[in-house]
Formats: sequence, C-alpha cells, structure tokens
Amino acid sequence: MASSPLSNKRFKVAFIVLFFILAGLQFYALQNFGITQKTAIKDSVVANIILALLCWLIANNLSFYQPSGNKYIYVIIWCMILSIGFCSIIEFTFPSFDPDNLLYQKLLNLSIPVRYIFSLLLIGTMAAISMLYYKQQEQKELEGRKNEAEKLTREAELNSLREKLHPHFLFNSLNSISALTISKPEQARKMVHQLSDFLRGTLRKDNQLSTLKEELEHLQLYLEIEKVRFGNRLNTVIEVEERLFDKQIPPMLLQPIVENAIKFGLYDTLEAVKISIITSFEMPYLNITVSNPFDAETAHPNKGTGFGLSSIKRRLNLIYNRSDLLLTKSLNHQFITTIKIPQI
Repeated sequence: MASSPLSNKRFKVAFIVLFFILAGLQFYALQNFGITQKTAIKDSVVANIILALLCWLIANNLSFYQPSGNKYIYVIIWCMILSIGFCSIIEFTFPSFDPDNLLYQKLLNLSIPVRYIFSLLLIGTMAAISMLYYKQQEQKELEGRKNEAEKLTREAELNSLREKLHPHFLFNSLNSISALTISKPEQARKMVHQLSDFLRGTLRKDNQLSTLKEELEHLQLYLEIEKVRFGNRLNTVIEVEERLFDKQIPPMLLQPIVENAIKFGLYDTLEAVKISIITSFEMPYLNITVSNPFDAETAHPNKGTGFGLSSIKRRLNLIYNRSDLLLTKSLNHQFITTIKIPQI
C-alpha cells in the first residue's frame, strides 16, 4: 500500500486550511441569507467535516486500487456515489439543526443540487490529485529499483572483470616461470616469490578507490616479475610528482596497461626497450600516460585474451559512466595509452 498524499505534512496542512476556509465561506453565505449564527455554524462545520472525511476516504482507497485505461470511469462513478451520499446525509439530517426555521428549511432544499455539484468537484479533484500522487510515488519506486538494479549490475560486472584479471596475469606469469624452471631455476624461484607477493596484494584490494602511491607500489611488484622474465631488455621509467601520490584511482588499473605495453614493446624484438609511465594533473583529471615502442608493420604480438585495454575501458565506463577516459594512439613509432581519472 502506497502512503496517502494526506500523509505528506505540507499537503495535510493545506487540506485542513482549505476546509477551514470553505467552512468560513459557507458560514458567511448562510449569514447573508438571514440564517441564525448557531444554525450557520452547525451547517458549515458539519457539512465540511463530512466532505473532508469523504475526500480522505477516496484518497486512501485509491492507494489500494489504481485504475488504468478505460477504468477511470469507475473513479468518476465512485465520486458521484460519494457526492450522492453526502447530499443524502444533508437532506435527511440537517433539517434537525433548526426545524422551526422555515427559511433555513427552504434554503436547505434549494441548496442540495449546488452542494452536490460542489462536493462532486471537490471529491473528484481530490481523487485526481491522489491518482497523480500515487503515480508519481510508483514512478519514484520504479526508478529507485531500476537504479539499484543497475548498481548491482555494475558491481557484479566490476567483480567479474576483477575475477578475469587475476587468471589473465597469472596465466602469463606461470608460462614465464615454466620457461625459466630448467634454464634459470634461481630466477624461476625468485619469480614465484614475487608472484606470491603480487597476488597477496591483489587479494587485499576491493572495488573502492585506492591512491596513486598504492597502485604504483603494486605496479612495481609486477614490474619486478617481468624484469626476471625479460632481464635487461625491459627498462621502465616512472615519472610522478610526490604531490600526486594521494590522488584517487581505481585499483588494479595500471598493471593491465603496462602489461599491454610490454606485450607490444617486447614480444617481437630482441632489443632493449623503454616503457615510460608519466603522470600529471590537469584539473579535474589525473592523467597517466604509458608509452612503448611500436611498429605497426612489423609488430605481431602473441595472441592473448584481448582482455587488457578492453577491461580498462569497460571498468572506467562502469565507475565513472564515461567512455572517453581511455585514449590510445601511435606516434613516432610509439604506442601511447592515456587514461584520465576524474578527481571528484
């Protein structure tokens, strides 16, 4: 059951004030027709109390039944029946207010049609206001449920992306460990320990934002693993101002981008390459740029899951509801990936 519009404090006050005004106007009109003060008070007060109760009745009953389509006719019929009931009460009970006053008795009989039309308009107006109010409340509830469903969907998709991220990186790392096991067992053992530290860090993370400093520290663990794998061929440069360490960033955002840079920069060359990670701040965005050597004519990176950059773009879209926060371009044999993190 939806709450009645009369449960709204402002509406309730307006409702009461309206009937006080109507009672006052009715009292004034009866006085002008020469009806005694006592009879005028009885008539105006009792009539408006009954009318107020009928308005309250239809407002509350419409909370149980909301018409649709052609069924609005039922509400009109209901309003007409209530108005007839109102006039019947007046016709059969009000004469006792001043039975010896012929003027009042005559005026009472003549006023029945007017009272009927007035009560029908007033009850009908209350019914219309109530239906609009309940429709609005229903729309708000639907919007609330829709927003909650969308929120749960976003959270579920973010969790799904995170669940995919770990196996994706783990698969590549285990392949590297497997390749080093025979040729360089000490390095393989070191890489296992580093991988353990890295995964332990990912388990402590959730979908809440973390600081840039925390993400860079976590990224450093990943780079140590990759340096065991690639040796002196992998060189990284990280440029960040200390004042940016406290800026907010989604967790596990940098590692897939750097992994993508390593994939495109190192997989098809035996030469040493440099991967640059540069951060800057331009209100209201924290900008992180990752660049790596890239030649579109000769680069043929090993087939992977295609998950890295697509996951980043999707996560940014889910978190910030924007699709323009990840940019990629090729310039002077460099593949450049830029992410913009709104600082709100």
